[in-house]
Amino acid sequence: MIKKPFQRFPGWLTKSKPLKRFLDFYVQMITGLKPGVNESPAETTMNTRQMSGILALAILTIFSFTAGASAQNNSSIETFWVKFKTAVIKGDKESVAAMTQFPIGMPYGQAAVRTKAQLLKRYRQVFNSEANAAKCFADAKPEKDPARPKEFTIGCDNGSGEKVVIYAFSLTKAGWKFKSLDNINE
Repeated sequence: MIKKPFQRFPGWLTKSKPLKRFLDFYVQMITGLKPGVNESPAETTMNTRQMSGILALAILTIFSFTAGASAQNNSSIETFWVKFKTAVIKGDKESVAAMTQFPIGMPYGQAAVRTKAQLLKRYRQVFNSEANAAKCFADAKPEKDPARPKEFTIGCDNGSGEKVVIYAFSLTKAGWKFKSLDNINE
């Protein structure tokens, strides 16, 4: 038996204050016990089996939320990517501009593209100068870094046989947007 219900989780698990608050809230929802309000010892004790069950439910809840968010994120990336690559392949500058976050970061020695008007004027430089983006995008797949779930990249060959031209995209409040171009050889 554990004597204090809201100090029942192992120390390593409750070092994170937000996680401890979540676990306490979860226990309160399941058991009806409130921290600091103990009417009798019988109401404040919880056996190890009950604690393990609550902990398992909390962990399952956390994992189900993160798995759902990840699946939704992948789906939104795919939806955006199909629209963006189709616009680039067709040369639809207006649609590409609508799916872009300004300013667009550019490779070393090139000025950033700050506005839609600049993108329309410099479209060829952004999508044909470093690599043939239309050709590359036709078969390219988004590359995601698990450490950066709100970003993905597309690597294109600049004729050297290696993917050195990187188009980067990020998730904004308005959805996915093209945000920068880089040549990792420069």
